Amino acid sequence: MKVAIVHYWLVTWRGGEKVVEALTELFPDADIYTHVLDPAVLKGTRLERMNVFTTFINRLPFARRMYQSYLPLMPTALERLDLNAYDLVISSESGPAKGVIVRPDATHVCYCHSPMRYLWDMRHEYEEGVSWIKRLAMRLLFPRLRDYDRLSSMGVDAFVANSSWVGKRIEKYYRRDSTVIPPPVDVDAFYTSENRGDYFLMVGQLTRYKRTDLAVKAFNEMGLKLVVIGEGEELAALKKIANDNIQLLGRQPFDVIRKHYAECQALIFPGVEDFGIVPVEAMASGRPVIAFRKGGATESVIEDRTGVFFDEQTSESLIGAVKRYHAASASFDPAVLVEHAHTFSKRNFLDRIRHFLSERFGHV
Repeated sequence: MKVAIVHYWLVTWRGGEKVVEALTELFPDADIYTHVLDPAVLKGTRLERMNVFTTFINRLPFARRMYQSYLPLMPTALERLDLNAYDLVISSESGPAKGVIVRPDATHVCYCHSPMRYLWDMRHEYEEGVSWIKRLAMRLLFPRLRDYDRLSSMGVDAFVANSSWVGKRIEKYYRRDSTVIPPPVDVDAFYTSENRGDYFLMVGQLTRYKRTDLAVKAFNEMGLKLVVIGEGEELAALKKIANDNIQLLGRQPFDVIRKHYAECQALIFPGVEDFGIVPVEAMASGRPVIAFRKGGATESVIEDRTGVFFDEQTSESLIGAVKRYHAASASFDPAVLVEHAHTFSKRNFLDRIRHFLSERFGHV
């Protein structure tokens, strides 16, 4: 059986790329297809040793940096890929990937991290963060891209969603059912510590929808220490509003991140994520999560057992959750947190994918 894995772009190493890497453990001879490739990103990963092919987008000027600007060309690029040699095609979708054309007798499974946010439910948030020229281009182009995105879903034989939250959006926008299989988390890479710092922690890209600004404002008001690890377009704005009790560390090496996870009071997670690997990493480090009660966090965090929720994206609501955490902090057992995190291990992910493909299509 010949297998192809199609991923939107390989220019960063985040959750989507880790899913692709895990899939290659099931299919070590698979070929990888992507729009844009930065070979440096693959250094030290399984994908470095595999055949990776790119679409014509990769040859366009400044593609590694401006790949998202070429979004309108990506449907054509996908349709030009010749995948007739493959019996099983797995598309990894968050940017355009599922629009490939496969043989009538081939199987196409889409592992959907998210229907493209900027086309659907988060288009207004994305418009707010760009220039008026880009905003105008988005309003002109995106209706056609939404039509394409919906049409391309018809070529998928089965959808796998990384969370029930994403599954509901697949049903809403594509009118398709899906099977929920959470993404793999390298839970064994983290450790617990008896040392407890006096800080709370945020980790991740500093983009608008992650609502780091909400956490900064809340901790400014409380005067408690908040450490923020990550970089992105919101960093400059956050520096302007952060008081001295807020540490914006920018991008940090993995060892620094692990140490902060293990020694923080709790992780702050105020945004709406499709799944959210960061809360699982915090729990794998024995630390609870204070999260907004919406999106993927509601599927990974167990209230009063592995974390605390707040119900509104306001400073007042987050402050209330921090107070509830303080009142119950002694009840959070690191061993219980770690055990729960391991339900999202790579081994469990691969077992679920294997079972799904075997049950539905007889593959693997």
